Amino acid sequence: MTEPVQNPTAPENAASASPVPPAPGAPAPQALLERELRGRLRTATILNVILGVVSLGLLIAVILLALRPAAVAAAPAPASTSTPTPTSTPSGNSAAPLAEQVARRTADDPMAFGDIDAPVTIVEWVDYRCPFCAKYTNETMPAIIADYVDTGIVRYEVHDVSFFGEQSTAAAVAARAAAAQGRFGEFLRVLYAAAPASGHPDMPRETLIGFAQEAGVPDIAAFTAALDDPSLTAAVTADTARAQQMGVTSVPFFVIGDEVLSGALPEADFRTVIDAQTP
Repeated sequence: MTEPVQNPTAPENAASASPVPPAPGAPAPQALLERELRGRLRTATILNVILGVVSLGLLIAVILLALRPAAVAAAPAPASTSTPTPTSTPSGNSAAPLAEQVARRTADDPMAFGDIDAPVTIVEWVDYRCPFCAKYTNETMPAIIADYVDTGIVRYEVHDVSFFGEQSTAAAVAARAAAAQGRFGEFLRVLYAAAPASGHPDMPRETLIGFAQEAGVPDIAAFTAALDDPSLTAAVTADTARAQQMGVTSVPFFVIGDEVLSGALPEADFRTVIDAQTP
């Protein structure tokens, strides 16, 4: 599958993003994407709260029914005048920056960089066959890592999706297999360094194994076996569907703190947004 190539006469600072293959309805502008993403998150939060309240009510009912026979058999005693304080639903999550709401926030996440308690979180969605993801990774990401992640300002998470066919899925599985051996960052750099200037590169099995070898993945046999792991494929598919449900319609796509960016924008644009999010 191919995509429209960026107009070579367009300004260099024009946004560059790979659109998702046509789906019902045209891709929304960035402002609408942000609104849709926030709306879906808000709906999910409300549903989770409702589900939690219902589950808590059912649990209390079951406990009361279980205790009732014992209460009937026991000698009468004065009723307690105190009322248990109900467990409150954490309210901080709804007020948290958007990136923290969509982030995995796992301490030992092999596909994340930086301190989990950093004041700013960046979540990036990528397809490993996307030329604009390669452009951002090759030209801009190293400076963001050096100046913000390595200095403790930013926690950076990579979320992969499969928008461009079976080879995109295979590449995501391979990246996760490399991550399992602690070589995700190296695999990412090797893969994108080999990307063409435009179009979706072919990534057959032997190419992915070659990337792993170049990235220094220590156990190539285990890496190769993981390429056929159905659980990894299922995880990539599920994460892709989740991203689309949240309104991610192009890659690279970023949530930085409480702001949304789309495309391989100039480095200065990312610095402006990150600096504005820094306490």
